[in-house]
Amino acid sequence: MAEEVVLLDFWPSPFGMRSRIALAEKGIKYEYKEEDLRNKSALLLQMNPVHKKIPVLIHNGKPVCESLIQVQYIDEVWHDKAPLLPSDPYQKATGRFWADYVDKKIYDLGSRVWKTKGEEQATAKKEFIETLKLLEKELGDKPYFGGESLGYVDVAFIPFYSWFYAYEKCGNFSIEAECPKLIAWAKRCTQKESVAKSLPDQQKVYDFILEMKKRFGIE
Repeated sequence: MAEEVVLLDFWPSPFGMRSRIALAEKGIKYEYKEEDLRNKSALLLQMNPVHKKIPVLIHNGKPVCESLIQVQYIDEVWHDKAPLLPSDPYQKATGRFWADYVDKKIYDLGSRVWKTKGEEQATAKKEFIETLKLLEKELGDKPYFGGESLGYVDVAFIPFYSWFYAYEKCGNFSIEAECPKLIAWAKRCTQKESVAKSLPDQQKVYDFILEMKKRFGIE
């Protein structure tokens, strides 16, 4: 039976980028459907009636929601190529822990950097940098979070690199100055075709955030 894979997504979404990278790593052909989040499609509402959010991975008509769950699903279904999670239960649990940490911290802290100013922004920046430094410590001297090859934590985290420039511009700071090893890791990841073709241009993301700031009346 032919595989039918569809991804309902929105181009600047770091969560959707995770699924794009995972599918690219596995060499899976899929149909990409861009969603207008202010006018959600009937298909999106049908396939994700609980959260009504992107990304939604549709595999042979069946929806899989939530980006980290999608990456795990992609890894399990197409397990014969480019494994993302290790087979060892402890290493797998460790990877899931750090991916969950990225999920709970990076988007919210990054959003606070570009949505606030003054003292509130200074606090958000401090927390954001502390979080990045903790992740940099976990990376250590390894090429990737999981070791020698791109893995689950890398796929969970690297999409946010496309937003780093916007965070820096809005918050007037340098991530590379604070976390040079983390930026070296990010550049290493983007040398992979699966990552490079799945991440939008950083300037384009910054322009999108400037539009959002105007819309929300944040100047």
